[in-house]
Amino acid sequence: MQNAKSSDAAKSRNSTRRPTVFSTLAPAVPTEVFDSYWRFAVLRQDVFFARLEGRSKPWTKDPILNEYKFTNAYRASDRVSQFLIRHVIYNGPQEPDELFFRILLFKLFNKIETWKLLESTLGEISWNTYRFSDYDRVLAEAMSAKATIYSAAYIMASGHQIFNVGRKHQGHLKLLELMLNDAVPQRIAECASMRDAFELLRSYPLIGDFLAYQLVTDLNYSELTPFSEMDFTMPGPGARDGIRKCFSSLGGLSEIDIIRLMADRQEHEFDRLGLKFRDLWGRRLQLIDIQNLFCEVDKYARVKHPSVAGVSGRTRIKQKFRQTEDPVQYFYPPKWKLQLPTMPLPRVRSKQQGALF
Repeated sequence: MQNAKSSDAAKSRNSTRRPTVFSTLAPAVPTEVFDSYWRFAVLRQDVFFARLEGRSKPWTKDPILNEYKFTNAYRASDRVSQFLIRHVIYNGPQEPDELFFRILLFKLFNKIETWKLLESTLGEISWNTYRFSDYDRVLAEAMSAKATIYSAAYIMASGHQIFNVGRKHQGHLKLLELMLNDAVPQRIAECASMRDAFELLRSYPLIGDFLAYQLVTDLNYSELTPFSEMDFTMPGPGARDGIRKCFSSLGGLSEIDIIRLMADRQEHEFDRLGLKFRDLWGRRLQLIDIQNLFCEVDKYARVKHPSVAGVSGRTRIKQKFRQTEDPVQYFYPPKWKLQLPTMPLPRVRSKQQGALF
């Protein structure tokens, strides 16, 4: 009788324990934020679809999501990524040099307004017609007029000493020239893996691990590379903070191991919590999305779980949500073969015939 009671008590204790993420190495120990990670992914994706379907605010009952700005569950759904895919990648010549030049030029500044400024002033953005003096002049004039030409999403070093220039944007233009002159587009296209392409970008000045991973992901939206987004990942500072909030111990796993495990287990975790996750028209969360969600959950937990400390020690979410009046017409890389609702396709120039279709 006593043994039966002890067994029942042990079962009761086990049922209230946090789930353990197992691998062949060791178990990681989740915190209360671990479950919030999956709930946040569902809630944020529900907001995405609510807006896409034209529903009126509020799009969620979650007060934190209503008040603060968070990126989408899928990186490619964010406004800047959508502009890059539709207006930069698939709007212009598709030769490797031209694709690489447009993508890197856009991402070095990562700001839609900067791209529009260059395009409206200089005409078609092209490596074939590029002149440093023209681009330098437009950007310098914008800065003199107190315009912000860089996004705050990530910060690059200036390259003043490396390229012997006086201003940050000049160093970044020189970096882009260096990579084009070194035939990096062709070398990227010949890389056997996403990791190889990452290492090639990482070998250039001013480009660290985080930026190289972001850039190879953006290049991979194009037809320049054929990589799966499940091939490779590299956590950035925000993701590392989120991982530390979701796990009190990694149990011998690396942060990359954790991201891969989360991607592998996503359906299991949604089912365990009784959550219905609306994926991207059949596309599961990829490694880049899992990594980004850790960044967003790091912010979300500052309000939802203020007692759970991360690495950075940040306690507030800086950016409040402000609705934009400019709706996004969603378009994803055709090679993903997503079955989206009917949407107008961008005009893409064929490298074979120069035709628009």
